[in-house]
Amino acid sequence: MRRYLMLLAHEPGGWEAASAEERQVYVDGHEAFHRFVDERGRRISGAPLAGSDTATTVRHRDGRRVLTDGPFTESVEMVGGYYDVELPDLDVAIAAASLLPPAYAVEIRSVVELDDAGQQVE
Repeated sequence: MRRYLMLLAHEPGGWEAASAEERQVYVDGHEAFHRFVDERGRRISGAPLAGSDTATTVRHRDGRRVLTDGPFTESVEMVGGYYDVELPDLDVAIAAASLLPPAYAVEIRSVVELDDAGQQVE
């Protein structure tokens, strides 16, 4: 089993502007994703995220910590939630992500596992 983080990006305001039927598409997609992952692997965690206007970004410049409130760059989409899952391989992760609502762009990233000494586990 491999661990994957799925970042769910969408256009801000999509849920708020959605009709009851469109909202049901979101709900149905998440439920189909949950069933698929539960049958083939496991969900470790997942959650919606607060709006990007609540974000704080920490960077280091010239030896100093610099904080930026709100989104750092303007973009059409924002990361609005995530799933942390274990699945057999990338093909299965892609199949799972394909079940999520079509309004999402889903970025799938492998999680690098580290041992207690901070070394990458192969």
